[in-house]
Amino acid sequence: MNCEALVERFFETLITGNRIAAREVIDRAGASLSPQALITDLFWPTYQLIDRMYRADHLSTLNHHMASRLLRVLVDQNAARLPRPASKQRTIFAVCGPSDTDELGGQMAVDLLEAAGFEVTFAGGGIANDEIMARVNEDQPDVLLMFASAPQDLPNIRQLIDTLHEIGACPRLQIAVGGGVFARADGLAEELGADLWANDPMEMVERLLSEPMRRAAPTQRTVGRTRRARRAA
Repeated sequence: MNCEALVERFFETLITGNRIAAREVIDRAGASLSPQALITDLFWPTYQLIDRMYRADHLSTLNHHMASRLLRVLVDQNAARLPRPASKQRTIFAVCGPSDTDELGGQMAVDLLEAAGFEVTFAGGGIANDEIMARVNEDQPDVLLMFASAPQDLPNIRQLIDTLHEIGACPRLQIAVGGGVFARADGLAEELGADLWANDPMEMVERLLSEPMRRAAPTQRTVGRTRRARRAA
């Protein structure tokens, strides 16, 4: 299957709001792709193309909204077909940026994590930091995931991570970030103090599967590389 041509065809159906044609693309692709592969090989690259074209001012707001909302419907429908493997006994509390596009990216990450056996709670976007911290303190998840965020979200993310480090209310917590601005700015995630980072949902699943669950308070928060000196706020 020519995935590049498939993405281009799917993209055209989405930006024109052609719901019937979009479903036909999914039906044909689904004959040879698993539900997970539909996310990794079709939904996610198309989502990236829509986002890239919109940020470059090559898509109107109307086309962008039609595309992202139709893609959200199709991602929802695909989620019902994903496998439900045995639990890995690792819990994730996931949030994202406030826009509909952020939630779409976050949802794809959550769907793949669930299909890999993680137990995920997804709150979406627009959640105040104090509510996130209260939920983390109450539920004590293994991972706090913040996925698909825009540059304007960074001050709140930085404040949240700093506060979680300072109060130490959940010492086993791993903080993971990915997608959005983190995929476009190398070194940003470690600068903010995240433990894990990934460019896309597929890489996030791999990182979380390969990184052991934290059993005690860490001696160093950042995994992989030494945390860089923080830029001026």
